Amino acid sequence: MTGDFVKGMKAVGAGLAMVGALGAGIGIGSVANGGLQAMGRNPDAQGLLLTNMILGIVFAETIAIYALVVALIILFVL
Repeated sequence: MTGDFVKGMKAVGAGLAMVGALGAGIGIGSVANGGLQAMGRNPDAQGLLLTNMILGIVFAETIAIYALVVALIILFVL
C-alpha cells in the first residue's frame, strides 16, 4: 500500500516538474512571433534576426530539457 502511494506521488511530482515545458513552449512561440514580425518589416536584416531568433529558441528549449531531466530523476532515481 505504501509503495503504491510513493509511486503515485512520484508520478505527480514528475508531472508537476514538466510544467516548466509549458513556459518554454510559450517562450519559443513568442520568440518566433517577434522574429518573423521583424523580418516582415525589415527583410534586409533577415540574417541577423534569424541568428538571434534561433539562439533565443535554443535558450528557451534548454529550460524544457532541464524540466524533463528533473522529471526523469524524480521517476527513476528518487
